[in-house]
Amino acid sequence: HWVRDRVEERRSEPVYSPEHRQRILERLVRAENFERFLQTRYPGNKRFSGEGADSMIPALAEIFDLAAEDGVERIVIGMAHRGRLTLLATLLNRPYERLFREFEGVLLPGEAEGSGDVKYHLGQRGTYVTPGGKEVEIILTANPSHLEAVDPVVCGQVRAYQDDSGDVERRKTLGVLIHGDAAFTGQGVVAETLQMSALRGYETGGTIHLIVNNQIGFTAGPQDLHSAYYCSDLAKMVQAPILHANGDYPESVVRACTVATEYQREHGADVVIDMVCYRRRGHNEGDEPMYTQPLLYKRIGEHPTVRENYTALLVRRGQMTREECEAIGERFDQQLREALEVSKGRQAEAKTYELA
Repeated sequence: HWVRDRVEERRSEPVYSPEHRQRILERLVRAENFERFLQTRYPGNKRFSGEGADSMIPALAEIFDLAAEDGVERIVIGMAHRGRLTLLATLLNRPYERLFREFEGVLLPGEAEGSGDVKYHLGQRGTYVTPGGKEVEIILTANPSHLEAVDPVVCGQVRAYQDDSGDVERRKTLGVLIHGDAAFTGQGVVAETLQMSALRGYETGGTIHLIVNNQIGFTAGPQDLHSAYYCSDLAKMVQAPILHANGDYPESVVRACTVATEYQREHGADVVIDMVCYRRRGHNEGDEPMYTQPLLYKRIGEHPTVRENYTALLVRRGQMTREECEAIGERFDQQLREALEVSKGRQAEAKTYELA
């Protein structure tokens, strides 16, 4: 009844203000241009691009905003490697120059070497500020190659933070898990984590699950990945609401995240967003997908990006001009170029130190 009333009775309401839509566009621009910059500067270097799933960035920002405004003080995130670098750079404020140095393999004197793992497995801790000025701590948990292995770890961290702070209502710390469609259905740890979600010894007040459903796992299509109709059907075992959204239409994804977050805050239970999108490049940037999916990737190559689609939509609505939209990208590209120059300077500093 809550879902019915929340969705059906508010269908005709205006959804987003021009300012909100501009924020969505800015986040899409940052996601796309950052990935393109890396592809141009470091071609073939593995980074597990999130291109095609760009709507993940404004979607996560919406979850952060709503949760922080409702009193959440800390959000713990678990995710695999796809799109991780973009999340680190665009929402978690990892310095661009630091990321560029990691691509160059340069470590400055006194810098910690971290876990020794590759850059798209590492974690991050930082502060996110909402448009309303609220601050929330964001913790991205480090995760090795086994994709969904991080799920129960994140839930355990959330529970520990809640218990340690005396948060018996389990409202101050929130867990967000970002899944791939193939891993969500294919790894048993997902079912085990869901099964424990409402047990007294393990409950956390509900986890928000975002499935980045790019409809391909390594090189296998949906028909070879899962027996259920939807990759998200596994969540039916705990009767979690599942909201399907079109990743090519970011407002659809953001609205699904709004409903999902409100549900989690209201009922303290798990909820799932199934963001149906695509993977623009191969399994990683060293792979050529035309070998295994020539027809699919011919269509993807001709398909406009999420940012291009949304820019065209805002222009048709008369809410922004194309010049204003392009100016956002130009400013961000200039920021990336400046960060690269700073990175080069620090690299020269590191080489001088080595020679000394």
